[in-house]
Amino acid sequence: MDSMRDRFAPVVARLLDEDPRVAVVLAEIGTDGFDEALRRHPDRVVNVGIREQLLVGAAAGMALTGLRPVVHTFASFLVERPFEQVKLDLGHQGVGAVLVSAAASFDWPAGGYTHMAPGDVALLDTLDGWTVHVPGHPDEAETLLRHAVAAGDDKVYVRLSLQSNRQALPVDGERLRTVREGRSGVVVAVGPMLDAVLDATEGLDVTVLYAATVRPFDAAGLRHATAAAGTDVVLVEPYLAGTSTAAANDALADVPHRVLGLGVGRAELRRYGRIDEHVAAHGLDARSLRARVGAFVGAGSTVPAGA
Repeated sequence: MDSMRDRFAPVVARLLDEDPRVAVVLAEIGTDGFDEALRRHPDRVVNVGIREQLLVGAAAGMALTGLRPVVHTFASFLVERPFEQVKLDLGHQGVGAVLVSAAASFDWPAGGYTHMAPGDVALLDTLDGWTVHVPGHPDEAETLLRHAVAAGDDKVYVRLSLQSNRQALPVDGERLRTVREGRSGVVVAVGPMLDAVLDATEGLDVTVLYAATVRPFDAAGLRHATAAAGTDVVLVEPYLAGTSTAAANDALADVPHRVLGLGVGRAELRRYGRIDEHVAAHGLDARSLRARVGAFVGAGSTVPAGA
């Protein structure tokens, strides 16, 4: 199966052909995928070199002229390094862009900590008005990329990952999707965490919700699920643990509830390793999740036969 990032250049290249507002801004990374698009649209495919602050600033300038810029590089160079430009050039000036990242939490362990950004979504959460898509499969990534580009002049972040679920689900860029129903709590699996969550909760009496879009947070969807399954909520996110706990707490502010945020820990892992080793080290593998979810929601008992 191809990766989410494999879909990025072909999808956006088609969008360049389809929509004269679309522009692409790169900082060396990912340029190979746009060689043909550059020949067809030399005025709307721009490589600024290894200058990430300029990457975002140039995109903001394009947006001010009425273009819809799609901006791409590794998450650490797209959100963290040029954060001031994201805050000021886009947010303060009131213009939008589509930021598309790769290799966020630990997708390229050999690159070391400079190429890891598990705090990217939490950092964007300090700003107003961002839509954040976290697809869990290449098909979902393609759908959400198109959705993001078509979203008027909104500020949108699309977080691509090498981690992927086995199957794609229909995604609409807005709502939580119910994947499994239970009565002893709710587990929200974000993006590529769904397969591990489903494996971890097999036979447990919990509702599993799937989120491929985490901002705006679907408060109504969570409230609806907890009305039947109870208000013990576990969030399993592929980035910094606890990133969405405030959003879940706000959604349930008027009812007694508990929320547990699972995700990438704050402690820096100083061995490169493989992706699966990082997943296990942060307790995001199915075995670890089963123990942590079961202990929190008290769902150690299995679903009754015939239920």
